[in-house]
Amino acid sequence: MFTGLVEEVGVLRGVSGSGEMMVLNIGAAVIMSDLKIGDSVAVNGVCLTATSVSEHSFTVDVMPQTYRNSTLKDLRTGSRMNLERAMAAGGRFGGHIVQGHVDGTAEIRSLKRDQNAIVFEIAPDRSSLFKYIIPKGSITIDGISLTVVNTTASAFTVSIIPHTLGETVLAHKRTGDSVNIECDVLGKYVDHLLHYSRGTGEEEEARSSRISHEFLAANGFV
Repeated sequence: MFTGLVEEVGVLRGVSGSGEMMVLNIGAAVIMSDLKIGDSVAVNGVCLTATSVSEHSFTVDVMPQTYRNSTLKDLRTGSRMNLERAMAAGGRFGGHIVQGHVDGTAEIRSLKRDQNAIVFEIAPDRSSLFKYIIPKGSITIDGISLTVVNTTASAFTVSIIPHTLGETVLAHKRTGDSVNIECDVLGKYVDHLLHYSRGTGEEEEARSSRISHEFLAANGFV
């Protein structure tokens, strides 16, 4: 489990593999202090396992499922990436519960300055994710714990303070770039519990969620 508080920006030193599998060699400094083989690391919000560790770098495997459903397939040697080690049991919980299991990718539609902040407008690749994205709720963008400012029918906005911009890969993002997104896991569990039954897989797939903005408003959540 992670908190969405990025520890450092690493640099991709090399990529190997073929087809939809990858081995990434990532250069880092801060997280190398106690990183061990088998440890979990969030790489741009994707939970990966360290398979080898040296003084200044580590390697991770990317399987086809992760390749297809994240932006890791777009990485090239020299690419920067947000890094966070798994949360320590005795550490402060400064962000929100982040699993490192991304729900999909999204496109940055626009960047607008709002005094000391930069407002990112982001459009998810799946409209079904909007049932989990609510104003003032939590969302993870490339492994960064952020607060949703507002939503529309096809996008949502987040406001980035200078510190976050300077300490993460968001400083290098431009309109049209893709990011990984992970919605708040608490919303997913609530959604599941509200409409779960012991029907067949086909029946479950066809059943629509009862969570809506109207439902949340009527029950005092927004």
